[in-house]
Amino acid sequence: MKIMVCHTSMQPIYEQIVEQIKTQVLHGTLKGGETLPSVRSLAAELKISALTVKKAYDCLEQEGMIVTVHGKGSFIAEGNLALLEEEWRKEVENALSAAVEKGRDYGMTDEELREIFEIIMEEP
Repeated sequence: MKIMVCHTSMQPIYEQIVEQIKTQVLHGTLKGGETLPSVRSLAAELKISALTVKKAYDCLEQEGMIVTVHGKGSFIAEGNLALLEEEWRKEVENALSAAVEKGRDYGMTDEELREIFEIIMEEP
């Protein structure tokens, strides 16, 4: 498992870890049942506090992304890909809804909003 943290980011380190693990699950890099590094080993590897890694793992466990078995470690939960895809779909839907609402607040027509969307979709 490859995790990289940016200490200069405004996003908390534990959130960076959570996001990267979710992304690796979505892309199939991490699969259900796969063992995650221990809290201490990942903390040592990333040169961060074990409490930060523990917070990330706790967050992932609350979301149902991982399962922790006392004395055995933390594992990627089985069958969580559909849940993750739905969660991200909702996030994108909410962001697009907010953008449309903002555009309408500025007096833009639906056609103008569609044109902007098409331009954005053409960008790499």
